[in-house]
Amino acid sequence: MFSKAESQKLREDFWISFGKSFPRKWVLYNTKIRDFSFKFYFDKKKAMVILDVEDQNIENRIKYWDKMVSLKTILIDEFLPDAIFNEDCVLDNGKEISRIYLEKHGVSIHNKNTWQETMVFLNENMKKFEAFYYEYEDFIKA
Repeated sequence: MFSKAESQKLREDFWISFGKSFPRKWVLYNTKIRDFSFKFYFDKKKAMVILDVEDQNIENRIKYWDKMVSLKTILIDEFLPDAIFNEDCVLDNGKEISRIYLEKHGVSIHNKNTWQETMVFLNENMKKFEAFYYEYEDFIKA
C-alpha cells in the first residue's frame, strides 16, 4: 500500500516522465468546442485515452454526440478499432456525460514496470484520436 503522499508523488513522476518522453502540445481541452475535450487517465487498474462530451445543455451534448456517432465507422475502421462509445457515462460525481474511449488494463500508476507500455499506449492512441479530430474538425464544429 502507498500513502496518499507517496501515491501523489508517483502520479506526478509519471506525468512528468510522460511529458519528457513524448513532448508535444496535445489538443486536450483546446478543441474550441465548449465541454468537448480529450483526456488522459491512468490509475491503479487501467489507462485510458478519452473524448468527453460534457455539455450540460442536453441539446448541445446530443448534437455533438450524434456527429460522433455518425463518424463511428470511420473512427473505428481508419483510426481506433478498439474505441468504445458510451452515450450515457455517469462519472463518480454523478454527472452524466457521453464518452468515447480506449482502455488498457493490467497497468498501474503504482507499478513503474508498467509505465513505459502505458506511455506508449497513451501517446499512440491520443495521436490517432487527434488525427481523426483534425480530419473531421470542420464537420464536428458545424
